[in-house]
Amino acid sequence: MQDRKGYIMLDINEIKKIIPQRSPFLMVDRILELDPGKRAVGKKCVSYNEPYFEGHFPEEPVMPGVLILEALAQVGAVICLSIEENKGKNALFGGINKARFRNKVIPGDVLTMEVELIKRKGNIGIATAKAFNEEKVFAEAELIFVLS
Repeated sequence: MQDRKGYIMLDINEIKKIIPQRSPFLMVDRILELDPGKRAVGKKCVSYNEPYFEGHFPEEPVMPGVLILEALAQVGAVICLSIEENKGKNALFGGINKARFRNKVIPGDVLTMEVELIKRKGNIGIATAKAFNEEKVFAEAELIFVLS
């Protein structure tokens, strides 16, 4: 489906056709805007029922920063794997640069995740990534992808 600006929108079933992650490790609920091979905006609705909240931290649940980065990387993987030449491949972390965590993510937060592929050479890509909502930025990073 496309929105009024011409961006592709994906629901959870369409996302699962592109990336291999599954519950409980699928960290993207919806893609709101997709420009294949270039940019995407995804959403993650953070629920108290997420399995990691049981131990992180029981008295004050906080989404682990590494899982925020994973969610951003999954949006990035959708960008990379949505183009025809990469269908059926896997997008793996090649590195993380300039990661900054600005605010805690707690149950009830809705993450908007914006990822833009800024450089691509062969099977390696570099993207800028930001997780935020209307009120605050949660995390920012530069992600390096390796396609295999």
